[in-house]
Amino acid sequence: MKLKPEPDDERYQDPLYLRKTAMDYLARREHSEQQLIRKLTGRGFDEDLVEIAVTELVADGLLSNARFAEAFVNSRFQRGSGPQKIRMELRERGVAPELASLSIEAFDDQWRQRVREVREKKFGAEQPGDFKERSRQMRFLQQRGFTSEQISGAFKDE
Repeated sequence: MKLKPEPDDERYQDPLYLRKTAMDYLARREHSEQQLIRKLTGRGFDEDLVEIAVTELVADGLLSNARFAEAFVNSRFQRGSGPQKIRMELRERGVAPELASLSIEAFDDQWRQRVREVREKKFGAEQPGDFKERSRQMRFLQQRGFTSEQISGAFKDE
């Protein structure tokens, strides 16, 4: 666990040190603007300096909510999360709803297949025999964030 820096630590007032720290975070993975602001202020950097640094990183093309949303949706899609859950997680990370929708819509033609794969991985290829088991599987898929239309499609024979 990292401790907050001493208030008189001059590094945390240095814009160059702040930018280097932000770049270190971005080198590991994409971040949303809100995530990066939260991390940097949590480290003890001045909020005004952080806002300026984030604005500069966006202007330089090093920080992009669009790139973050695209990478995040792809990651969650691979894990088997549905579009509703992904949309909620993006909102929590400060991504605009329009941007979240665009990123999720990029997978529109793949959601039907993905919900089937998730169901089969968890429960096997055979369709449930009774109403109780079907309901249980549907609840599981709903918790994963798939829409009711996608879920009902997972139970149709093709």
